[in-house]
Amino acid sequence: MTQLPLDYETLRLVWWVLLGTLLIGFAIMDGVDLGVGALLPFVARSDEERRILINLIGPTWEGNQVWLILGGGAIFAAWPALYAASFSGFYLAMIVILLALILRPVGFKFRGKVKDARWRATWDGALFVGGFVPALIMGVAVGNVLLGVPFGLDATLRPHYAGNFFGLLRPFALLCGLVSVSMVVTLAASVIAARCPGAVSDRARAYGRLSALATLALFALGGLWVAFALDGYVVTSQQVGTAASNPLAKSVAVEAGAWTANYARHPWMLIAPALGFLGSALAFLTLGKRGVAAILASAAAVFGIVSTAGLSLFPFLLPSNLDPNVSLTVWDASSSHLTLFVMLIATLVFLPIILAYTTWVYRVMRGPVTAMSIGRNPNAY
Repeated sequence: MTQLPLDYETLRLVWWVLLGTLLIGFAIMDGVDLGVGALLPFVARSDEERRILINLIGPTWEGNQVWLILGGGAIFAAWPALYAASFSGFYLAMIVILLALILRPVGFKFRGKVKDARWRATWDGALFVGGFVPALIMGVAVGNVLLGVPFGLDATLRPHYAGNFFGLLRPFALLCGLVSVSMVVTLAASVIAARCPGAVSDRARAYGRLSALATLALFALGGLWVAFALDGYVVTSQQVGTAASNPLAKSVAVEAGAWTANYARHPWMLIAPALGFLGSALAFLTLGKRGVAAILASAAAVFGIVSTAGLSLFPFLLPSNLDPNVSLTVWDASSSHLTLFVMLIATLVFLPIILAYTTWVYRVMRGPVTAMSIGRNPNAY
């Protein structure tokens, strides 16, 4: 067999970083859209103001969902065991997320078809659900991963799930869901304040500062919960990064404080939670002014918070509280060496194209969104 330029262990680590990058990209790019939907009933008081918010995200929301598709595709191609276990275990939760997300394009298209206050209020409610519910459930999902997911594997590595949808709604998982909602609301409020002048901007700054404080408090509470009241997982048998994927070939123990052990071994990882706190604090301070400072600060907070979850879990991708020994890790849940390499080449070709296209779109669509600019645009919602 031809020797590949990168060894198996390095490729697995590279794909773990790429998966995290795609999830962070989705949290930031589509997080703005989710947050605007969640803020719609509170920031916009009139039909004209609601149209301003809808047209703020209308030209870009569809492209931003590419990050979600890329993340799902990366899991399918690079981590098939993770795809099988998570997509079957969280099936109902994912259906709820997809149904909520479907409300967004339907709401955009149908809202303006009838000039009736009740008709438009109904679709405004749908857009709120399409923003709030996915942000909440995605955070709940991350919380459940930290708690451990009730799945097992048989001798042929087929997963079986022992939980249910309502079993996902545990207190710590709900806390993570609230962190998710508050951080995307802060990010969205920063964008609204920067691009939508007038009363909408003033209300967005007020709600954004509240959500920034909520993010700080909830993220701190979650950190304390993880450090002092939540058991984590640790691999107790040596895992070889160059070995073939086999989740059954290791042993795992459940230990108090295991999720914080990575920070003791690698202090540089503390940059992630520090960025989450610092970004939220700076967003609170800078939301009192217009400009990009609050957007950058709130985006940094999202980056730090999502990174904190990933770094805390490493090397675990999906721990099992039903049978800890079958927990999926970076070293035993990946595709083959060749598959990872071929997929990496494809990613190196297409990801820059996506980034360039996204940058061009945001450059074209830059500038304030006002009632006047909407009136001049025949394609406005």
